[in-house]
Amino acid sequence: MNSLATYFLLGVSLAAPIGPVKATLLNTGIKNGFYHAWFFSMGAIVTDILYMLMVYFGVAQFIDSPFMKTFLWSFGFFVLMYTGIENILTLHTISTNTKHKKVVRLRHSMLAGLLMALLNPLTILFWLGIYGSILVGGSGNTSGIEVIFFSITILLGIALVDLFMSVISSTSRKVLSGPLLKIISLVSSLSMIGFGIYFGIRAYHSLF
Repeated sequence: MNSLATYFLLGVSLAAPIGPVKATLLNTGIKNGFYHAWFFSMGAIVTDILYMLMVYFGVAQFIDSPFMKTFLWSFGFFVLMYTGIENILTLHTISTNTKHKKVVRLRHSMLAGLLMALLNPLTILFWLGIYGSILVGGSGNTSGIEVIFFSITILLGIALVDLFMSVISSTSRKVLSGPLLKIISLVSSLSMIGFGIYFGIRAYHSLF
């Protein structure tokens, strides 16, 4: 039980920091409401499961190659810069009116979450490093069933934080004023651009 609690907290600690994926999740909830933010987070969790399987079956070393690292840093740079700038340019569309018709489909929000997490080098580094060392590269006494339970527990911790952030972002859309929502969205957009610049610097160092 203590071990499961440890892995649950590990999942929470992974999901809690406001990185590029969480900044986009908050922006999605503010703009489009709870279900879009929640589906965005489900897309990100699908990516987490994919990387967990890759680490478990030992095929993640391909992603750890210098070429793939450079590609992911570079692509992450372009995705985050584009998303952050686009969010800033569309700040005027944010409104406290929750009765307007959604123009973004839920499946598009889920796909956005999947791609954002899939191309986020920070996510990859976590699964290759922490998850790989604890569940795969650790003690040989861990059975396959235990690895499955530990993995599910980590995912539950991630999902709980994502659900909380989805509720917070969608609730703020209803209770906060329009100008304040735009300020929050602006801050999260600038955060994305900041991470994008960081990814670009890492890509530059990888190339040169």
